[in-house]
Amino acid sequence: MRESRAGWTRWLVLALAITVLDLAVKAWVTRTFELYESVRVTPFFNLVLVHNTGAAFSFLAEAGGWQRWFFVGVSTIISVVLVVLLKRNAQQRFVAFALALVLGGALGNLWDRATLGYVVDFVQLHIPGSGLPPWPAFNIADSAICIGVALLLWDGLRSGAGDAAAARQEKP
Repeated sequence: MRESRAGWTRWLVLALAITVLDLAVKAWVTRTFELYESVRVTPFFNLVLVHNTGAAFSFLAEAGGWQRWFFVGVSTIISVVLVVLLKRNAQQRFVAFALALVLGGALGNLWDRATLGYVVDFVQLHIPGSGLPPWPAFNIADSAICIGVALLLWDGLRSGAGDAAAARQEKP
């Protein structure tokens, strides 16, 4: 039982660390930059301060304000589900790591949305000389969510491939 609790809390601490890092960097960017100010860091990476009132890629950003509490509610429900999944899968390191990434990112963006009414984004990537517009700005929380979801998908595909191979071997 003690090992189970240690495994469970280890992943919660990781999720909390991601949340704290995300919020700390957002606070620094907010203190350092004016809204929409952009500073070139490398030929393909800018730091910029953007307030996103919508979801991914500013989905519903212009919805008139109702989306704030809708996304707070959805994020809260998702976070609770992630905590339950994390507790159930605490001994599966790969899955637990991925779930902790998603939870930490979800909590970072949930905090912004609940307290500020928008999510602070600050990472802007672009392809120099391409003439293409920059990728929409994002943050550490978004990155953690994307990496965590990608790892969960990869794990699901790996598990599914193993299940399919086992099923083929069982057929006469």
